[in-house]
Amino acid sequence: MSTVRVGETESVESAIKRFKRKCQKDGVIGDLRKHEAYEKPSVKKKKKQKAAIKRNRKSR
Repeated sequence: MSTVRVGETESVESAIKRFKRKCQKDGVIGDLRKHEAYEKPSVKKKKKQKAAIKRNRKSR
């Protein structure tokens, strides 16, 4: 779980920005989106294969 300590002189807005950045870095948001709905194993496999093809095309 991501936590952020707010300093005495720090504004709440900047603490929220730091929290959002930390969640983004930890992959919390992406993980939530991934688990929003059930995905069949065959669909997962196809997505993984497409991502691998895309990675290979980029590296060339």
